[in-house]
Amino acid sequence: MIRTLGIIILVVAVFIGLQSVYTVSETEQALILRLGEPVDAVNEVSEPDPGLHFKTPFIIDVLIFDKRNLELDLDAEEILASDQERLIVDAFLRYRITDPLRFYQTFRDERGARVRLEQIMDDSLRGVIASIPSSDVISGQRAELMTRVQAAVEAQVETGRFGIEVIDVRILAADLPPQIADNVFQRMRSEREQEAAQYRAEGEQRATEIRADADRQASIIRAQARADAQRLRGEGDARQNQIYAQAYNQDMEFFAFYRSMLAYEQAVQEGTPIVIPPDSEFFRYFRSETGE
Repeated sequence: MIRTLGIIILVVAVFIGLQSVYTVSETEQALILRLGEPVDAVNEVSEPDPGLHFKTPFIIDVLIFDKRNLELDLDAEEILASDQERLIVDAFLRYRITDPLRFYQTFRDERGARVRLEQIMDDSLRGVIASIPSSDVISGQRAELMTRVQAAVEAQVETGRFGIEVIDVRILAADLPPQIADNVFQRMRSEREQEAAQYRAEGEQRATEIRADADRQASIIRAQARADAQRLRGEGDARQNQIYAQAYNQDMEFFAFYRSMLAYEQAVQEGTPIVIPPDSEFFRYFRSETGE
């Protein structure tokens, strides 16, 4: 009987001893409850204190929360863009619990947090995407889009004081529904082709204007050059006549001989027959002084 009683006392002591200690790992944080009311937190993000801890048995309860980054993966959903095009958006959120007491008071557990965060993500996605056209979302401007969505989520989380920190917001996909994707892409291609045709027409018009202006300037330059050439030619002829006149006045016989030599050079070409009387004045310088 005494031995049995001793065993019972030992078992009760071990049980009470187990109820008096708890362990918190480095990846966990604990919320201490006294008779169901939260009173303290252990190994918070801001105050790390992992390891073995003691508590009052049967009066103190311990709730364990994850200290690592948690992921909330949303189901793909349809959202209207500003141009009223429907988009299938797939996104996720990463967050972590920074204040277990506020987290417990707001959500009680991670299931409640997921429900509330899903609503916040849905509202933020719809609000941001509704303010921009679908082409901006599809064409790859995801970085700016995700920044705006994350800012919207963080604003609601800070306002609600949920005891969590938003780490990252990512949009995995934002595409048109398959049944209308082809029509939209064809429309976008047609718009781009129209823009390209307009640019080509504007370029051709500009090229025509440039060529016309160049032709006009070339005509002006050629006309000016012809006028200058005629002026210079006239001045040269006048100067030539002046020189001829001076030479003629100095030695009329030599001048006549020189002009005849120039005429012979122009008139008498190799292989060109010339029929002319021997007493022609043209060849008077070829006659001998005796007249033969």
